[in-house]
Amino acid sequence: MRNIMGAGPAREIIMPIIQMAIFVAGAGALCSVVMIILALLFQGSGADHLLQSTQGVGIFAYTVGNLPQVLIDGMTIGFVYAAIALGYTMVYGVLQFINFAHSEIFAIGAFAGVESLIALNAVKKLADAGRIEAFTYFGLALLIGMAMAGGVAVLVERVAYRPLRGSPKLVPLISAIGVSFALQDIIRMTESLTTGQFFRVIPAIDYFDIHKHPFAFLQIPVIKDIDIQVKSLVVILAAVLMLVALNYLVKATKVGKAIRAVAQDPNTAAILGIGVNGIISLTFLVGGSLGGAAGVMYALKFTRVDPFVGFMPGIKAFAAAVLGGIGNLTGALLGGIVLGMIESFAGAYLGTFTQGNFGAEYKDMVAFLILILVIIFRPNGLLGENVGQKA
Repeated sequence: MRNIMGAGPAREIIMPIIQMAIFVAGAGALCSVVMIILALLFQGSGADHLLQSTQGVGIFAYTVGNLPQVLIDGMTIGFVYAAIALGYTMVYGVLQFINFAHSEIFAIGAFAGVESLIALNAVKKLADAGRIEAFTYFGLALLIGMAMAGGVAVLVERVAYRPLRGSPKLVPLISAIGVSFALQDIIRMTESLTTGQFFRVIPAIDYFDIHKHPFAFLQIPVIKDIDIQVKSLVVILAAVLMLVALNYLVKATKVGKAIRAVAQDPNTAAILGIGVNGIISLTFLVGGSLGGAAGVMYALKFTRVDPFVGFMPGIKAFAAAVLGGIGNLTGALLGGIVLGMIESFAGAYLGTFTQGNFGAEYKDMVAFLILILVIIFRPNGLLGENVGQKA
């Protein structure tokens, strides 16, 4: 395998792509098998009779027929969670504390991207935008969101975390919670003064929202063919490119080697001439930029943002980082994809199997219950904690 992938930089590009494909295929296949087994067990039940009377299809056919759409939705939101989780895990890998303000960094990126698209829409740039224009404008919004979020993350590290370095771990954690609330109020104040609104809706980009690509799922008759919105493909593609770029930065560049050296032993790294403060700021910049990009992608997928938009995705991304193994970049990727798949499958099928007694609003409960079980039986996460890996 090593000979096929090559060595050095090329390997660090190919390897994460292979890992992502394995994680998506494995998580999707496992969730699909569980749902199919449940559908077989529920044949002849009240849920089966209810579906036959209301939709004219049995529970098995319904479950299998909707698998393609559920898999696409799970993959889309899973990559968003993975991008946010990598911001958590990078900071933890270097400083060994959880930056709970990262969810608000995500929100700042979302607002910056949405506001830039609203400004473009105001000058009639988004109306009837073709493929090239649509990708260009979204790319611009993505860069603006990354720049704003990354800049705020660096500022937060300099003002709220650096003076507390060396303090007991509880102290910067409390500071992070305080910064989180402060950033929420700053977003609210800024939006109130500039727009008079506490929520913003991303303007439609016709090429992303209207155009769809057909997707024939293995040509299996019982499974429905679906049309995938271009914006879902854009989110997946953007997330994959960023995750590959991050892996390359950390594992195949001198900067990445310096980051890993500081994570392993900051005192020795400083003796060897590495600027520890600069590397830590760079880590916050990269992690914040990933969070900001995830915010823009989340806004594109779900269309609406508000000052509290980062809370739930941030909590889920933190859970994903813990699920995969805190401090482990590959684990954060795995945790995000697994959590996204579980959430998508629970949201799609929970109401069906419970005859509407537990609807999609309970999908978070299912995801976190599984997380708790994983932590009980494997406290270090699926791939294990990886702090201070060798440079």
